[in-house]
Amino acid sequence: MRHQAIAALYPHFYKIEGSDTDAVAYDSDGNLIELDEAAVGAKVNELIAERKLQMLRNTRNRMIAETDYWAMPDTPDMTAEQTAYRQALRDITNTYQSLDTVVWPTKPE
Repeated sequence: MRHQAIAALYPHFYKIEGSDTDAVAYDSDGNLIELDEAAVGAKVNELIAERKLQMLRNTRNRMIAETDYWAMPDTPDMTAEQTAYRQALRDITNTYQSLDTVVWPTKPE
């Protein structure tokens, strides 16, 4: 993740070397780029949070897709519980930002 953070913060980099914990960047002349470690750390945290949110959205989208047949025009009307469940799934990212902490609504029969 450190490599992605460096690339995002220093778009003029030419090459990044090292492991993800001690990566360093060089410009096109081969000069070491002095990294702002606080900024790199903050960017890493931001990228991790974005990835966790995307994983939450992916799971939520799959769960909504599993109930799409409830809303098809050739099926009976959705119950209030089914409508509430689908809305709760759509709203889940208003409350949660990660699969680590999410509490999923209960799927109705």
